[in-house]
Amino acid sequence: MSDTASFVDPVFLARFGLSRVNVLDYFLHPLNPFRTKNNTSNEVLSMQNIGIGTLMAQGTGIKPGPMSLRAAEEEYATALSYLTGEQYELIPETEALDNIIAQQQQQQQDAPPLPAPLCTVRYVLRSNPITVKVLGIFYVLEGVIYKSPSVRSLMKANVTRTIKGLDEACQELSVCARYDPSTGYTWDFEANDYDEQADDDDNDDENNNCNKYIEKMALQRKKRARRVLDHRRPGERTADEEEGIRASEAIDRILLRISKSPIVVTGKDS
Repeated sequence: MSDTASFVDPVFLARFGLSRVNVLDYFLHPLNPFRTKNNTSNEVLSMQNIGIGTLMAQGTGIKPGPMSLRAAEEEYATALSYLTGEQYELIPETEALDNIIAQQQQQQQDAPPLPAPLCTVRYVLRSNPITVKVLGIFYVLEGVIYKSPSVRSLMKANVTRTIKGLDEACQELSVCARYDPSTGYTWDFEANDYDEQADDDDNDDENNNCNKYIEKMALQRKKRARRVLDHRRPGERTADEEEGIRASEAIDRILLRISKSPIVVTGKDS
């Protein structure tokens, strides 16, 4: 899936809201294209009725509830460490956000947890309680799930920006470079204004030449439009031309018979 893809479920958000208590349940939504098709340890704990929300309300056998959000997250992470296979871990928040949650709980014990603007979920493959292989990292930002870009895509973006900056710098410096066979290349940064004026003059000349060329081409097209094209084959004549030729031949025959008639008196005989 593309690194720019995302997922959001407005029905879940409208019904349950989103906080660190249910963010893993939101991520494991069946329609989420980022979740794996394989069975995960999170689903095993869910079948045992173990989740961050239930741990906050009921606690565990050793640590009865109610529990704070931070303690419930730690207990849930501990329960995941006892299992092997593919897992989704909720990365702990920063200390500043933990302090905000603690202050809210001190002010109002029954208040619901603060909505988390950003949660980080790590997709790992656990082989034992201390050995995990990170398979992916995802961000849940205000209800929208994003995939963290890979190292390759980050390096590609950084290299592209660097090359673009170097290319622009070279283009800006190229107008200040001067070459002399005796001294080689030198730099003249004060000639930039003169070069810009020269470029403007060159652009004006190019525009004038372009306009003249366009006018010339238009005039040639008009001349070609006036030309009468004859697409007939050699020897082919129109009906009018055939009629004219027949009339001319008839006149020639009449004149020939008259010239041979004995009635005709020439100027010499008269």
